[in-house]
Amino acid sequence: MNSDKAFAGHHVLAELRGVDSKRLDDAPFLQEALSKSLTAAGATVCDLIAHQFEPQGVTVLALLAESHASIHTYPELGSAFVDVFTCGASADPQHAARLLADALGAESVATRVVERGPAQVRTVTESVGTGLTRSWNLTDVLFEADTDFQHVVIGRTAQGISLFCDDERQSTDATQLIYHEALMVPALLLAEQVRRVLIIGSSEGVASQIAVAAGAERVDHVDIDKQAVQACAEYLPYGYSPADLDATDGPTRIHYRDGFEFIAEAAAAGDRYDVVVIDLPDENDDPAAQHNRLYGKEFLQRSAEILSEGGVLACQAGCPTVWRNDTLRKAWERFNETFGTVAYYGSDEHEWAFLFARVDVVADPTDRMISRLSTATYRPATVDPLALRGGSVPPHSLR
Repeated sequence: MNSDKAFAGHHVLAELRGVDSKRLDDAPFLQEALSKSLTAAGATVCDLIAHQFEPQGVTVLALLAESHASIHTYPELGSAFVDVFTCGASADPQHAARLLADALGAESVATRVVERGPAQVRTVTESVGTGLTRSWNLTDVLFEADTDFQHVVIGRTAQGISLFCDDERQSTDATQLIYHEALMVPALLLAEQVRRVLIIGSSEGVASQIAVAAGAERVDHVDIDKQAVQACAEYLPYGYSPADLDATDGPTRIHYRDGFEFIAEAAAAGDRYDVVVIDLPDENDDPAAQHNRLYGKEFLQRSAEILSEGGVLACQAGCPTVWRNDTLRKAWERFNETFGTVAYYGSDEHEWAFLFARVDVVADPTDRMISRLSTATYRPATVDPLALRGGSVPPHSLR
C-alpha cells in the first residue's frame, strides 16, 4: 500500500435504536448477525470475539481483511453503536450496517460516513431529466440513513451543508432562504390573515420559522419522516434545532403523521387554516412513493375545505424547465380545476416553481402581494416588488 489511492477507506458510524433488549444482550446472536452482515456485504471476516458485560451489554469485534467492525450494545436503552471500516472497494460498509440493522430489527438507524485517506470525496449523482444527471461532491458526510420512507444524506458541498433525499438535492446552506421565502412569502401576502398555518413536509423547519416570524399564532407542522426531521435538526445549520423538536411551548407543534390522513381528519373536524403549505419532493412515476397522493386532485379538494375565508394553499410544484416540467404542468392543471385564483411564482432558485391558490377570485393576485409587501410583518431578504412582478409570470408552457 504505497500510493495515496490505496491509502483510503470508508468508515461507517451507525446508531441503532428501537432494538429488542434480549437481542442486544445475546452475544452468540450478535456475533452471528455481525458475521453474516459483513460477509454479505463483501467483507472477509478473519476473526470474531465478544465480551459479555455485567449486568448487561455486549461488545463484539470483527477483524476483517479489509479492516474492522464492532458492535457495542445498551440493552437497557434498546440501542447500539455500530462501527464498520473497510479499505479498498471489495466491501460495502454501508450495506453491512444496513444488513445488521435489519438483522437486529432496529426501528431507526442514524448513519455517518467518514471518507478516510487523502482528499476523499463522496459523490451524489442526481437525475435532472431523462438521460441527464449532475454530480454533487461531498467532502464530508455528516449523516446518512435509510429511513422508513427515503434515503437521506446530509453533507458538506461547495454550497455549504446540504440535504439530499433519494439522491435529490432538497436544500443547501447557500440558497435555502431563497427557496423557503419563495415558498412562503407569496402565500403570506396573498392570505387575508396569518394566524393558523399548516405545513406538510419541509423537514428542515425553515418554513415553520418563517410562519411564526410572520405572526402565526399556531403552526402545525406535519411530516411523516420523523428520522429525517431529527437529522435535519441535528446536522443542518438552518431550520429547527434539536431543542426546537423537544419544546412543548411556543406556537409550533410537530406531528409525525401522514399528511393525507391529517388533512382528512382536519376537514372532518371542521378545522380551518389561513395558510396551508405543501413542500414535498416532486411527483414521480414510482407507485410506492406515498407522497404522490399529496399532489392529487382529491388532496387539493380536501385542502380547499380546510382553508379559512381568504386562505391560501401554497405548493412546491416542480421545475419550469421544459424538459423536466411534468410535475408543474400537472399541478397547474389540477390547481386551476380546483381553485378560483391560482398564482405562479418562480424564484432565483430556477429549478423550482411554486403555486398559490385561493378558493375565491382575486382580480390581480400579484398586485395584492406587492401592495402588502412593505407593511408585512415578515420582511423577506430575497423577495422584493420587482421579484414578485417578474416571478409571477407563468412560463410559456403553462400559458
